[in-house]
Amino acid sequence: MKKAGILNRHLSGALAELGHGDGVLVCDAGMPIPDGPRVVDLAFRAGVPSFAEVLDGLLAELVVEGATAAEQVRGANPAAAALLDEHFPGLALVPHERLKELSAGARLVVRTGEARPYANVLLRCGVFF
Repeated sequence: MKKAGILNRHLSGALAELGHGDGVLVCDAGMPIPDGPRVVDLAFRAGVPSFAEVLDGLLAELVVEGATAAEQVRGANPAAAALLDEHFPGLALVPHERLKELSAGARLVVRTGEARPYANVLLRCGVFF
């Protein structure tokens, strides 16, 4: 058994399969999950695990070269907006409906237990060299 990093075997395995340019949607419990991408559902109950906890854990494991979120996050969820701005200075913002369209092309969806609106981000994987 691993003693550090992500212990969830489904998530750990899915992350190991990602390549340059692959998309990873990290989403709240209310985001519609598209057909197609591999889904790792971490939601245990409302708020557990939080969007921030999951995002921080993923960022410790992934190289990210870009991120896209819904522009509505700024007004509806200032805490999530601040978190995204902190992690992604070049964050792209699109209408929520567009984010849902883009998420259909993701290779992996990680669902959190977050119960606040617009706590969603589409990550584009980079390379470590």
